[in-house]
Amino acid sequence: MSTKTESWGSRVGLILAMAGNAVGLGNFLRFPVQAVQNGGGAFIIPYLVCFLVMGIPLLFIEWSSGRFGGRSGNHSTPYILDSMAKGRLWKYIGVFGIFTNIAVAAYYCYIESWTMSYVYHSIVGTFSDMSQAQVAGFFESYTDIAESTTGIPYEAVIFYIICLLLNTFILSKGLGGIEKVAKIGMPLLISFGVILAIRGLTLGTSGASDIFPDANAWDGLNFLWTPQFDSLTSPKVWLAAAGQIFFTLSVGMGTIHCYAAYLKSKDDIALNAVSAGFMNEFVEVVLGSLIVIPIAAGYLGLDWVIQNAGFGMAFQTMPYLFQQWGSSLAIIAGVCWFGLLFFAGITSSLAMGTPWMGFMKDEFNWSKNKGAWSFGGLVLIMGLPTVIFYKEGLFDQYDYWAGTVSLVVFAFLETVLFSYIFGIKKGWAEINSGADIKIPRIYKYIILIVTPSLLAWVLISSIPDWIDKVKDNDTNNKEWFAKEFHAENFDGEGKNSGTVVEVSANAVKFSFEDTKKVFDKVTEKVKVIDFTNFKEYKFKEKKNQVVVVQKGDIVKPNDIIATGDFTNNTLYKFVGRMLLLSLFALICLIVYFAYKKRVKEGRATL
Repeated sequence: MSTKTESWGSRVGLILAMAGNAVGLGNFLRFPVQAVQNGGGAFIIPYLVCFLVMGIPLLFIEWSSGRFGGRSGNHSTPYILDSMAKGRLWKYIGVFGIFTNIAVAAYYCYIESWTMSYVYHSIVGTFSDMSQAQVAGFFESYTDIAESTTGIPYEAVIFYIICLLLNTFILSKGLGGIEKVAKIGMPLLISFGVILAIRGLTLGTSGASDIFPDANAWDGLNFLWTPQFDSLTSPKVWLAAAGQIFFTLSVGMGTIHCYAAYLKSKDDIALNAVSAGFMNEFVEVVLGSLIVIPIAAGYLGLDWVIQNAGFGMAFQTMPYLFQQWGSSLAIIAGVCWFGLLFFAGITSSLAMGTPWMGFMKDEFNWSKNKGAWSFGGLVLIMGLPTVIFYKEGLFDQYDYWAGTVSLVVFAFLETVLFSYIFGIKKGWAEINSGADIKIPRIYKYIILIVTPSLLAWVLISSIPDWIDKVKDNDTNNKEWFAKEFHAENFDGEGKNSGTVVEVSANAVKFSFEDTKKVFDKVTEKVKVIDFTNFKEYKFKEKKNQVVVVQKGDIVKPNDIIATGDFTNNTLYKFVGRMLLLSLFALICLIVYFAYKKRVKEGRATL
């Protein structure tokens, strides 16, 4: 039987590492966007409810499962789950806890490398005197590996590899290296966050301009923190809130199990789990809501924020907004903001390497060094396609299937295992063993009934979307290789036609009737208004792509607008899905060989 050769140096280090695992880019980038897209204050109540009845129970489940498996020398989910139930199936369910981390790390480290690059560009003054459009264009150029913003060929690839090497080097030092980064990174992250949050709180109307005369940072705060009780009946908002909880707490990934497996048998998990969870919530709900949205609203207005809320806001707008503070403060703010994102990213990405390393150490006696560098190699192989084909949608496939679907599936299955197969009686005793706090007994029944029911609802409600993704129903250009290019939907529902307003040999621009959301300050609610929107397509002359519509033509979605040689994004999306399936199959195969090895050594369970 494998024995533990590592343990956490201190309780503070463990809590900071666990919090660092949870506190990631989603706290500062995804949470504000989800809140804005789901009605601001309308999102907060479902979000907090989901935290209490799904987030906290899952933290209890994963901390206690990890410590339980760790007693038997298991430090990764395949054999942590296997130790909790009879039968060969559960070790393969546990594959999700390794697969998800490698797949997510593959694209997560790419985002992390953006923050590293933007720290560099903030220091050297790249964004000085850039307009908002130019800052947004910089991001587009950066993610196009054929272009370079620094004169370095393949800049995005270079920064990605540097970022991955840094992660791998720290991982090779084991838990001690992770703990040191957490002890340095988490205080710096919170310090940077507080500095920027204070600016968000004090900006007020001072950022208003002739172009955005109604800009007001307080509008952003009011929008986020004015409760809208009608959201309690909206399934869409509840699903979004539940999804954010997965992202923000890193549950359903297997990293918490791995970290907890290095605890001693009677170490507290109850207070540790709650402490790490609430530290994450403080960073997300307090700091995360006081930076991007108020600062953007303070310079661009709340209506602009509502209409343009997206993941890229942090990179496409914040450098421009910082320039409004003067060149010196812009550098400080840029370093604080992108440094904050970098530390948020690396404390999470480091956790993603530990399940693979723990498994390979337990089953094949691999050293920390070998485990870390093999993890880095797998991530590099899986991740380079997300860098090279970012614009073709391969990145989004990883994010959806590994960063969303996989989390929900694994969380549901581990909850069923914990409550009904391992048994809630044993599970509740395990949670309370060595506990430094008294957990309200109602959580026993929340774990038994409410949490699995909510997860099942999220799972079942998501199935139609899974089918749409596999069928590529989000595009009219489904063929991998085609001689014709069809117009995509103009408005969100694909009901309206477009009118050709500009044409050149290799470009065409359409106008169409669309709707957008604006904030009504009188009713303090979001309302929908009609407006005329525009969409432009650009084609490549070297591939003989030629526009076949003329100015004034009325074009419906799916009409042919150009001919030539086209390689559609559906090819890259399919490749992304196949890469993920191949990774899952590879890990299943490794788990199978590990099982055979255990049988040979006489330590396999039936």
